[in-house]
This record gives sequence, structure tokens and C-alpha cells, in this order.
Amino acid sequence: MPYIGRDTDKISNVEVLDNITFDGSSSYTLQKGGSNFTPSSANTLLLSIDGVVQAGNFTVSGSTIDFGTAVAGTSTCDFVLHYGVGLITAPSDGSVTEAKIGTGAVTSAKLASGAVPNQSAFKNIIINGDMSIAQRGTSVSSITGADYYTVDRWQIYMANSGTYTQSQSTDVPSGQGFAKSLKMDCTTAAASPIAGAQLYLRTKFEGQNLQYLKYGTSSAESMTLSFWVKCNKATTASVQLQDHDNSKMVTKSYIINSADTWEKKTITFNGNTSNSFTNDANLSLDVRWWLESGSDFTSGTPSGDWEANDNTKRNNNNLALSSSTSNEFYITGVQLEAGTSASDFEFLPFGVNQQRCQRYYYTFVDKRTSGVSPVTEQNSIGTGVTHYGNQMVVSISMPVNMRTIPSVDQVTGTDYFQYYHDQTGDNFDSFNNISGNGVTSMMISNTNQISATVGTCGIVYATNAAAVVAFEAEL
Repeated sequence: MPYIGRDTDKISNVEVLDNITFDGSSSYTLQKGGSNFTPSSANTLLLSIDGVVQAGNFTVSGSTIDFGTAVAGTSTCDFVLHYGVGLITAPSDGSVTEAKIGTGAVTSAKLASGAVPNQSAFKNIIINGDMSIAQRGTSVSSITGADYYTVDRWQIYMANSGTYTQSQSTDVPSGQGFAKSLKMDCTTAAASPIAGAQLYLRTKFEGQNLQYLKYGTSSAESMTLSFWVKCNKATTASVQLQDHDNSKMVTKSYIINSADTWEKKTITFNGNTSNSFTNDANLSLDVRWWLESGSDFTSGTPSGDWEANDNTKRNNNNLALSSSTSNEFYITGVQLEAGTSASDFEFLPFGVNQQRCQRYYYTFVDKRTSGVSPVTEQNSIGTGVTHYGNQMVVSISMPVNMRTIPSVDQVTGTDYFQYYHDQTGDNFDSFNNISGNGVTSMMISNTNQISATVGTCGIVYATNAAAVVAFEAEL
């Protein structure tokens, strides 16, 4: 039987099945290309016998078609068609291109749970991995010891490894969405560091934030670390996970292929099935990027998996950043996530990222007008109440619950602050913590120099342009 119009085997929503050979039976097997074929329903079949199109006089069960009565063996099947939008066999793997998907056509509601890996909210264990928050300042020079200096949640640990300037830099990988990086610049070299010399950049994690990794069980999750790095040295360097709860470590290497070029690195660490993290707000794990060390830390060969602490295996591939004042190291886009693959970096709104950092460090008042992100430039600290004749107290509320009861971190000097009461301004130098402190609010008092009647109220100001009052609850 001739077809009218386009050949049916070229119509996108029609499949041409094998013609049926009748033998006097009422039931026959539907096939396509010699293989059994199961149609979506009887209503999606169109067939012709002896030039007569059949409709409504057969049923389908699986790949079997039943006409309800015998079909003479002398009858001829002209064609069997299976039709209907979306009823064709599934496309082959990898055959659907981006161009075939309409803009906005795929939503989270349409995706099966787990269909897209590593897409949970806050998948990045690392806080401030894009280096966007720097409450303490954007540049600190003459660094010779361990501390937090600029970018929040990133600490330098160093001993006998030269002198450095650390800064929040705008040098970032092009087209990746990052605006800031952390830069380490060697300003005084230690070309031949002593055996115990150390220099590494690290970020730390609370144990209660790691429980979903299921460490200490047979289901322990692997973790994948990804980051962008730039260095003037093309070399091999070491990165390490340190388990503080169980005195274990794992060290792996990465290669900086080209000098002065941003490169993305991805490293996967096996889960630890033997030991669990303590479920509390204390330090359980940190990640360390080794930049320099002496021979005490370079002579061993790491296993590449979790093992007992061994100083000799911490930095077997020494970057030797302290070897010259020409050396620089940049890092940004740092992500640590469950699983064996790296997903795209999880960008968070600035305010969300800032609040996550404020759990550990909160700059309350900062009179400096440059070099600080964010610049608060505020004068008023709060309302003070005279507790003793020479001491007043002021209560301060935190924007988020801090990790633990914080300490006061301040930039102070002679007459940096003032307690204004009874039309009199009493200057003083600094603050003390006092009893009754908590993770949601603090009470601080002046250290000296005021004179007021007990019970008097007044306003407490920061007056010097260099004055800073912050609260620290770092791990």
C-alpha cells in the first residue's frame, strides 16, 4: 500500500514495525527489526490488513496483539505503525545536547533526588573559600609568626621561615566569578631553613559540621578538594588533611605546571572508616597548604591515605616559598566537599558568607577608613553604666551565635575611647572582658581612667582613628 505524503519511517514520532505474517491464528507477536516490540498501548498502533485499516478490533498485551478471531493465512499485512509523541524508544546515552533543552526547561523539581551530584546547599565545608571576607584588614606586612591576619578563616602557621606580607588580592583567575584571592609574598628570605622550620596556610573545621561524612563507619565518605592556585614557581607542592581528634593525617601532592598562571587543582581523599570526628564545636579537622619547611617534615614518604601522625611525611614535596623574595603564592576558589568529584564552586551571597565568618570573628567597631573589608567606620560602641566609681560596663549583642565565649580583640592606645556622661567625657585606653559573657552577647568594661557616680549612664565611643574593637572565637 503506498504512503501519502512523507514516508512514515521519516516522521519523528512514528515507528514502522515488521509486517505480520498471518497463519490462521488470532494472536501474533509484534516485532521491530526481528526483535519483540512492546507498544505503549493498543491505541498507539495503526495497521492495515488486505488494504483495510484496522481500528478497535484488537487488543495488546506486552508484545502480543490479539484480533479476537482467526486471521486467514491468505491475508496480507500492509503495514504496522506505532505512533505518538514521546512514545519512541529512549535516546541513547549522551545523545541529548544542550541545544535541545529549552532555557529554564529543567528545574530542581524535575530532577530525581541525587540525579545531580554535589548539589546540596552549603556543600562546601570550607567557609570563605572565595576569600571575599577580610574583617581584620586587607594587608599585613612583617609577618614572622602564626596568626590570623587578613582573610577570615585562613590562618598562617609559621616558624623560622622568613618574613611575609599577606594580603587580600584582586588577582584572580579570569572568567571564573572570583573577585578576591589570598596572597603570600616573601619579603625576607630563609634560603636555608632550619630543620624545624614550618610555613603553611590552613583553615579549620568544627567536628559537629563533619558528622555527615560518616567517618568511623564503613560508609565513610570520600572528600574532594578543589582550588585555584598561582605561583611564580612551577613545581610540586603538598596539601594535607589533619585529624585532630584521632591524631591522623593524609598528605597528597599537586603540581603547579606553569609559573605565574592560575591553575585549578583537584585532589580526592579517601574516607576514614576507622575513626570518627567528635560531635562538638571544637577543632576536629584542618586542611594545610604547605609553603615551606625544614628537613624534619620532608624526609618521609606519605602513604596517600589516612595514617598516624608522622612529621617526616607532612611536606615531602616542598614548595620552598621562603627561598627568595621573588616568591609569591596566590589561592582562591577553595572547596572541600563529600564525594569523589569536584563540582562547580558554591558562591554564597556576601551577607551569608560574612555571617558564617562572624561565628568565629566579629569586628564590632573599626575606625580605620581604609584597608578593611567591610569598613564600619562607626564611633558609638553602646550605652555604658557606671559599675564602680572608676569602671563602667557596656553590653554588646552579636549578629550570630559565636562558636564559644569570645575574647576581646582590639587595637588600643592612649585615650582611644571615651565614656561620655553628665556632660563630661572621660577618656580611657582599652577594654576588658568581664563575667557573665556568652556566645550571643558580651559585657566589656573600661580598664582605667573614668570617674563617675555609680549607676550613671553614658555613651561609649571610639575616638581615635586607629581604634578597633572585635570579638574572637576562633578554633
